[in-house]
Amino acid sequence: MSLKEQLSSALHQAMKAGEEIKKSTVRMALAAIKNAEIQSRKELNDGEVLGILQKEVRTRREALEEAETAKRQDLIAAAHAEIAVLEAFLPAAMSEAKLLEMIREAIAETGAGSPTDMGRVMKVLLPKVQGQADGKQVSSLVRQLLQG
Repeated sequence: MSLKEQLSSALHQAMKAGEEIKKSTVRMALAAIKNAEIQSRKELNDGEVLGILQKEVRTRREALEEAETAKRQDLIAAAHAEIAVLEAFLPAAMSEAKLLEMIREAIAETGAGSPTDMGRVMKVLLPKVQGQADGKQVSSLVRQLLQG
């Protein structure tokens, strides 16, 4: 079953069970996927759907930071609940040790030796860690390793 089908199934289950937060969150994710399909004029594969889900989680984390700054407990609770729903569809996050190992392999593979080679490393690395690690985290670790 594809990720998009899993989301549709989860939406139907949430509707039957009366789970409002899960229903609205999955519905928003499916709408984002549908919009991306309309823009690209093709059906998205699981990797692309995964990218959209990660973007949705990132958006909610940003909203969470703003809610915490404003000390709005209602918005904080809603953001946490939505993030939990979305993360249920994402693969488990890669450990930092495993990520560092993959970064070192990518650096060796590309022969990178300085921060100016970061683009080549990221081009090799990102497809391997897609859906398992945050892009910002990968970028900062690559930069650290290349700077020595």
